[in-house]
Amino acid sequence: MNLPRHLLSGLCALVFVSNACAQAPANAAVDVIVQAASVKNLTTTIEALGTLRANESITLTSNVTKKVTRINFEDGQRVKKDDVLVETTSREESALLQEARFTADEAKKQLDRVSALVKNGAASESLLDQRVREYEAARARYYATESRLKDLVILAPFNGVVGLRNVSVGALVSPGDPITTLNDDSKMKLDFTVPAVYLRSLTVGLPIVTQSGDLGGKVFEGEVYSIDNQIDEVTRSIKVRALLDNKSHELKQGMLMQVDLKAGARDAVLISESALVPLGSNNFIFLVKKEKDGFVVERKQIQIGERLAGAVEVKSGVAVGDKVVVHGLQKVRAGQRINILAEEKPIAEHVGEATHLSDLLPKKKQ
Repeated sequence: MNLPRHLLSGLCALVFVSNACAQAPANAAVDVIVQAASVKNLTTTIEALGTLRANESITLTSNVTKKVTRINFEDGQRVKKDDVLVETTSREESALLQEARFTADEAKKQLDRVSALVKNGAASESLLDQRVREYEAARARYYATESRLKDLVILAPFNGVVGLRNVSVGALVSPGDPITTLNDDSKMKLDFTVPAVYLRSLTVGLPIVTQSGDLGGKVFEGEVYSIDNQIDEVTRSIKVRALLDNKSHELKQGMLMQVDLKAGARDAVLISESALVPLGSNNFIFLVKKEKDGFVVERKQIQIGERLAGAVEVKSGVAVGDKVVVHGLQKVRAGQRINILAEEKPIAEHVGEATHLSDLLPKKKQ
């Protein structure tokens, strides 16, 4: 059969290409660069914002409706426990207490006198019982009057610093009227919230570092003191409380603090971030397998954890020492034979964690 020249040329070209393809290897080795999975001790750094509260804090108020007769503190003064801060006493209450004391003392004398007479048989037991009742009643009236008098004097319930006073001498105060505040700022409570996903990493005693822009970025150290017993249903976070020493009294109640919490210390398996092959919500890697005639790759799904600068933590799917493809991923397929051009150093040798507040702390001398 005679064919036109142009069809004959095309047919020869097609046969040539087919022969060339038949002669090419079906699974030619692909050049790649690999890296061994390595281990590094990591801690999960949780960042949060918190609010400072004094170790103890109250608003001082009166127990009764009375006029202020004396104020024994100045704004911002440091006071000690049981110091008298405000007096609303009057001569009437003092006189009533003195009268009750005299009555109780006289009743005691009468009781002692009758007790001696009863022992000698000069008085009856009924008279003794009467004197006992009189003495007990007089003593009870004295204690009641003393208690009412104490309600007229406001004492400091603990060591601390008072705030601004809101009353003056002669002012009429009633229960609930704020006179001043008293804060124990020797230690400060720092309350902040942490996402519930970190719940298993939270334990009492974990160290924290914190700072406030109000103090020029000065860094303070503390530790977790307590963890709330419930998770917020709306934010899905849990409240954490830390304690900070405040010997210099720089920290003030209500101050906003930036918090770094180190949690979940562990030995983590790391690979280079360039080894990841994401597919939807899943992540895969190409794992290097050695065979008799060379190396092949296996496509494997992994579970990742924390991401670092240029590296990623592998929670499952890769063991320490396993080699993964980090360059040439666009050319490899599952079961592909590979030619290893080079092996990069383990990522754990040069990976750096992000700068956090703890990096601002002065380094301790060895």
